[in-house]
Amino acid sequence: MSGMKGINPRQMKQAMKKMGITNASINAIEVIIRCPDKDIVISDPDVNAMTMQGSTTYQISGIVSERTPGEVSDDILSIPEEDIELVISQTQCDREKAIEALEACGGQPAEAILKIMTE
Repeated sequence: MSGMKGINPRQMKQAMKKMGITNASINAIEVIIRCPDKDIVISDPDVNAMTMQGSTTYQISGIVSERTPGEVSDDILSIPEEDIELVISQTQCDREKAIEALEACGGQPAEAILKIMTE
């Protein structure tokens, strides 16, 4: 790649634009790759999406760890407020019970609603 040394970044961007290549950075918190026997978790990732000829390629780098499928670590699980409100509105339970059910169900609102309704 020594021939690339003298290329101006601005010129490179213009050349990519002429060829129909777009590059975008994605603001991601975590990337999970689900495999049959394990999940590969990439924390604090740098994610770039490059689109060329209608196909998008993702480049991901970050802190890599593995876990068994379905395993959720306490520091990874953060429950979105809208999921908590959905469980509360569907079950008429209090906030604490909604959060407890969501945590028990790996953050899945539908499962949490069923769990509360069958108790």
